[in-house]
Amino acid sequence: MLSRVAESVFWMNRYIERAENYSRFIDVNHQLSLDLHEEVPNQWLPLVHTTGDIELFEKRYSSPSPVNIIRFMTFDEENPNSIFQCLSRARENARTIRENISTSMWEVLNEFYLFVKDYRKVYMESSEIHGDTLSMGLSDFLSTVRKSCQSFYGCSDATISHDEVWNFSLLGRFLERADKTTRILDMKYFILLPSVHDVGSTLDLLQWLSLLKSASAHEMYNQKYKRVDPTDIAEFLILNETFPRSIFFCIQEMQEALDKISGIKEGLPRNLAQDATTVYLNRLRSENIKSIFDKGLHEYLDDIQIELNHIGSKIVERFFTN
Repeated sequence: MLSRVAESVFWMNRYIERAENYSRFIDVNHQLSLDLHEEVPNQWLPLVHTTGDIELFEKRYSSPSPVNIIRFMTFDEENPNSIFQCLSRARENARTIRENISTSMWEVLNEFYLFVKDYRKVYMESSEIHGDTLSMGLSDFLSTVRKSCQSFYGCSDATISHDEVWNFSLLGRFLERADKTTRILDMKYFILLPSVHDVGSTLDLLQWLSLLKSASAHEMYNQKYKRVDPTDIAEFLILNETFPRSIFFCIQEMQEALDKISGIKEGLPRNLAQDATTVYLNRLRSENIKSIFDKGLHEYLDDIQIELNHIGSKIVERFFTN
């Protein structure tokens, strides 16, 4: 398989996953802000910290208002991680490998991109006149984004062979998903909580519930735990072996995809991307939530992001560097 094709498949899926996660972050925060009203004045800015784009945002916007942050994260052409830019890049990667994906996949992605492009045009025209984005059916738009991402995944599953293209798709999807799970956990634990005095309050409960909803984990969490508890939530999103958005599950899927791409034959050396993924998965297997909190959740999540970046760099070195 050509490294060019593998890289395009990998990034196409990373961008789709990123767009879906951003739509979750924004929508859940929008709903939470309606519940909280003016109780938490910094309710929106942590989203930009979560994505790691705070420096760019501050260069482009004078204030962290809801309107500015929504615009930055959804439609800003100068933000490489906005939903619009993610879909533009995913579509461009798909265009360059049309012969390696199904017609159905291309049609779903192309229609998705055109929908967001058209919505962006209406939004930009309206916001210039009214300066308001929250009245433009934001939740409906973000719901359509999520459903379109899921349609793309379902179409991929059903219409292409589960060969190297498929496994590079999974590699990109789960690497991106693991990264975003760490970021939504860190957003709540390290940035959103205004004061230690709010621990256990209604505000605290609402924020932890919003975190679960951001990861589409609320229902599955409720099946396993009886109450909303920060320790249980962290354990579920980091160490659960069956929930598809937990960090453990994502790393496990990446390991399986890497093994299939690389081939597992006795006597053949493993590559550094496999080694890095396996070492980290074994480390996760040895962890428990008490040791994680003893170390400090924020510090632990920082370590995970470093490990994910390390794994990502080894994937690039092994498969995409000529």
